[in-house]
Parts: sequence; C-alpha cells; structure tokens
Amino acid sequence: MQQDIQAADRGELPPSMEPMLLGDRHRGPLTDLTLDLTQKTAAFRASLPASIVASLADLVRAMNCYYSNLIEGHHTHPVDIERALKNEYSTDTHKRDLQLEAKAHIAVQEWIDGGGLSCRAAVTVGGICEIHRRFCELLPEDLLWTEDPKTQERVRVVPGELRTSYAKVGRHIAISPGALPRFLKRFEEVYASTGRTEAILSTAAAHHRLLWMHPFLDGNGRVARLMSHAVLLDVLDTGSVWSVARGLARNVQKYKEHLANCDLNMRGEEELASFTKFFLTVCIDQVAFMQSLVQPDLLRTRILHWANQESKRSQLPPKSGQILEAVLYRGELPRGDADIVVGTGERQARRIVSALLEKGVLTSENSRAPLRLVFPAALAGHWMPGLFPDQVL
Repeated sequence: MQQDIQAADRGELPPSMEPMLLGDRHRGPLTDLTLDLTQKTAAFRASLPASIVASLADLVRAMNCYYSNLIEGHHTHPVDIERALKNEYSTDTHKRDLQLEAKAHIAVQEWIDGGGLSCRAAVTVGGICEIHRRFCELLPEDLLWTEDPKTQERVRVVPGELRTSYAKVGRHIAISPGALPRFLKRFEEVYASTGRTEAILSTAAAHHRLLWMHPFLDGNGRVARLMSHAVLLDVLDTGSVWSVARGLARNVQKYKEHLANCDLNMRGEEELASFTKFFLTVCIDQVAFMQSLVQPDLLRTRILHWANQESKRSQLPPKSGQILEAVLYRGELPRGDADIVVGTGERQARRIVSALLEKGVLTSENSRAPLRLVFPAALAGHWMPGLFPDQVL
C-alpha cells in the first residue's frame, strides 16, 4: 500500500542535491557550446519563413513525441501518431492506448509551444506538476497504473500529484516522498532565478536533478524532456523547429549512462559537466540536422521529385509541383494566385489545389484563406529523410 507522505520521510536534506550549477572550472568550454547553440539556433530560425516555421513545428511535435516515448520503450509508428491527431485509432487496444499517449504528449507540447509555460515557470514546482497533470489526465486508464516489480501491487498514477511511496529506478533509490516538497522548493529557487545564458547552461543539470528526485510515480522522463523543451524554446526562441528528444533517443545508451553516472557521483561536478557537454552537443547536432533537411534547394528538390513521381502514377494532377514550389518559397499562397502559378486556368488550378489538400500536403484555415505547406509524417521519408528511423516508415 502507499505510505502516508508524512511518515515516509527519511529526513534527506536539499544540500545532498548539490552541486546544482557548475562552477567556474567547467564553464569555459561549456559556455562556448552555449554560445554556439545560441548562434546556430538563431540563424536557423531566421532562415525560415514564418508559415514554414508553423508547419515544421507541427511535424517536430510528432517527432519529439515519437522519440520521447521511444526512450521509455513505447513505440508508436509516426503514421499512427498522425492518425491519432485525426481521431483515427487502431482497433488493437494496446496500439490505441499508445496512440492516445502520443496524442497526450503532443497536446502538452502544443500548449508549451503556444506560450503556456515560460522558461522560469517550467522549472517551478507548479510548472512541473502542470506538465505532469496535463499529460497524465489525457492518458487512457490502462496507462495510469504502475506495478511494483517485487510485490506486484498495482498503484494508480494521479495526474499532477507527487508520489507518496518510495521509488527505485534501476540501481538508484530516489529520495523519500516526504522529502520531495523541500527538494523541489530548492530546485525552483536555483533554476527559476538564472539568467538567459545560465538557463541554457543549466538545462542538463536541471534535467538530471529532476529525474534524480523522481517526483512522480510514473511519467518522470517525459516530464523532464518536456520541461527541457520549454526552457530551450523560451531562452533560445527555437520556434519548436528542432527537438533534443531525437538526439537523446539516437544516443539513448549514452544518455542513460550519463544519467546513471550523475546519480552515482552527486557530490562532484565531473559527471554533471560531462552530461552538460553531451546534452549541449546533442542540441547543436539536432539544429544542424534540421537545418540540413530544410535547406531551400534540397527541400525543393525532394518535394518536386515526390510530386513528379505522384503525377506519373496519376496520384496527383500535372503541375502540382509548381503549386508546392510556390508555397514553399512564399510561405503561403493566396488561392486566387494558384491559376497564375500553374498557367492553366482557374478550373484546373482548383483541381490541383483540391488534390494537394486531399493528400494532406497543403492546408488552410478556411476555403478562402491562403494555402500553406504541411509536412506529413507519412511523407517524412521522401521529404525529410532521416527524421524518423527508416524501419518505421
């Protein structure tokens, strides 16, 4: 049975979580990485039209969700994630539950991306609990239950509430539930008061310290990665067009090794500095990767090649590529300009636009609103190769 939080307190004190920030000895090279990440993020964001940022962010949310859940051992096909967003669910109960989990993750990130959680708020007790609440309250009932591997006792996760029982993750024994309020208070005091550069530099440290506390019965990994996403979104103004989760998942063994090493060496800075270097390097790699995918000439070539192939297979009308190219370069295309772009008359232009809307590669707010590009997960292998592992598409 769950223990009363007042009784389940071993008396641990917040100084056992120190150091929470890195000292001067490690700051030189790591500050250089922080500056490099800041410059690369700004350059990438500035290179994208506003409408492309919005469309790309939609795809990156699905990507972030896929990789973050994959780290937890939950594999949901990217196309199934996209279907879930359209309320199209598998008849298989387990797959449907995972689709709902993915949809929940995306809903929380969309809330964050929309300004629901600032950098400072993301590292407060209230912000952390709000991330957990919003995620878990959308989960199917079967995913809200955990089982003690020794006693086989099943305990229900309460959205947004701190755990009231002891927890062990691998070899790490987390602090007692009664200690959580005072540790989280110290966590907030430190990380919510940092400046912009320090917030970037300390993202990895905050990420680890939150996981080390293990504040919730379940869902801690997703909460930590969403918290880190919120911090980087705010302080770097990322536009949500890249995700650290992909890099962490592709280096999952190193990621988990760094976390475990930090668990075992809490009192020293070496492991925390090593994890910070790893984390910042992963971020820089992901910015570079996404920038390589959306280089205008390369992206144009891939999209037009796909459109031409679809036209040859009679899956799209001829000249569909010209509409896509116009939207790609302009960011959005007024519907009245479609016939000018294709030069075939209004009726044929409407036919092409309708086909592209049906394919899910164009969208608009209503029948009169401008057209903008969509990056469907189903076409990621053609348009943005490497975004997802080849075997899942």
